[in-house]
Amino acid sequence: MHSLSGQNIILMGGTTGLGLSAAKKLVAAGARVVVSSRSQVNVEAAMEALGSRARGFAADAATPEAAERAVELAVGEFGKVDALYHVAGGSGRSRGDGPLHELTDEGLSYTLDLNLNSVIYSNRAAIRQFLKQGSGGVILNMASVLGYSPSAQFFASHAYAAAKAGIIGFSKSIAAYYAPQNIRVNVIAPALVETPMSQRAVSNENIMNFVKTKQPLDGGRIGQPEDCDAAALLLLSPDSQFITGQVLAVDGGWTVSEGQLQAS
Repeated sequence: MHSLSGQNIILMGGTTGLGLSAAKKLVAAGARVVVSSRSQVNVEAAMEALGSRARGFAADAATPEAAERAVELAVGEFGKVDALYHVAGGSGRSRGDGPLHELTDEGLSYTLDLNLNSVIYSNRAAIRQFLKQGSGGVILNMASVLGYSPSAQFFASHAYAAAKAGIIGFSKSIAAYYAPQNIRVNVIAPALVETPMSQRAVSNENIMNFVKTKQPLDGGRIGQPEDCDAAALLLLSPDSQFITGQVLAVDGGWTVSEGQLQAS
């Protein structure tokens, strides 16, 4: 396990799924964490699970105030911020995301706010703090293979794809700009992972049959939150001090597999 002893790390969206799994591993590796959620109930549950090395608060990550509050809490409790892991995001299907010809204005606005604007807000707050500290820093953003490896039949959420592609372009751009300040910015791009967001896919037999061949590693299966943890710990730790502007797919083979659709 990578040593993160003494590191202070903010996780935007660190109370369920991928975020909570990573937060547990970060605490176990010696880090102190600040986690956020829109749900106070989720924050309280995460505090119980994470213990005394964690702090949490409830806020909507799609607002600039949430990121600023996360930085203030981390600095106030721990003295400084060493890294940001932005996991917060989710599907906009229930609000009108989908194929472009069906995409509603509300679906577009909601999905971009949740998945792209939130990243820009949290990264801006972290960068400002890193520059103030003058000590460098680390940012890890969560994208998706759908940002560059589409799956038309089952995963046609076009505003979501645009947001995730935007995260990649944004992250590379700021990685280039802030490298001289020793600020590193990388991206993890998972395929389908079993989280609260993925329940539509998990409950659909046709999608799960497709995933068996689209994500063929380890017997062909949906990803689990802990599948992303090792990549996150590497990219957040000093062990990756010479890595920036990279996109690491944790996808079970999604991007190199055709995926077989059952004949209808």
